[in-house]
Formats: sequence, structure tokens, C-alpha cells
Amino acid sequence: MEGIAQAAPALAMLAAFACVAGGIVTIRRGDGLKGALMLVMAVVLVGNVLIWTM
Repeated sequence: MEGIAQAAPALAMLAAFACVAGGIVTIRRGDGLKGALMLVMAVVLVGNVLIWTM
């Protein structure tokens, strides 16, 4: 792997952590649906990283 292919899993994991943090904050502020969707998106990103690394 070269270039962006090497950085993609790391960037996706950073985005997943940001989505988890943003989802928790959004749920605490009262918008549960958007927060839950952000948490689901984080799970999907982590799943994609697991697939990419296999």
C-alpha cells in the first residue's frame, strides 16, 4: 500500500473516535436520534477498518 491507502485506516479510526464523542455530546444535548446515528456511523467506520486490515 502506498500514499493515501496507508493513511486511510488511521484517518477512519480518528473519524470514528470523533463520531463517538460527537454522538455522546449530541445525545446529552437532547437530540437522541442524531446522536445514535453518529454512534452507528462510528461502528460502521470501525467495521470498515477491520475489513481493510484483513
